[in-house]
Amino acid sequence: MKSLNKLAISTVAATLLIGLAGCSGMTTQEKNTAIGAGVGAVGGAVLTGGSGLGTAGGAAVGGIIGHEVGK
Repeated sequence: MKSLNKLAISTVAATLLIGLAGCSGMTTQEKNTAIGAGVGAVGGAVLTGGSGLGTAGGAAVGGIIGHEVGK
C-alpha cells in the first residue's frame, strides 16, 4: 500500500512538472496559480496518505492561494 501511495505522489508530481513546462506564454498570475495548485496537490496527497480527495482539495486550495499571491 505504501508503494502505491508513493507511486501516486510521484505520478502527480511528474504530471505537474510536465504541465508547468508549457507555462512560457502565461502571465505571472497564471503561473502562480498553476504552481500553487501543483504544490497544493502534492501537499494534499502527502497529508492524506495519497487520497484522491485530499490531492484534489490541496490542488484547489493551492490554486486559490497562488492566484491571490499573484495579484
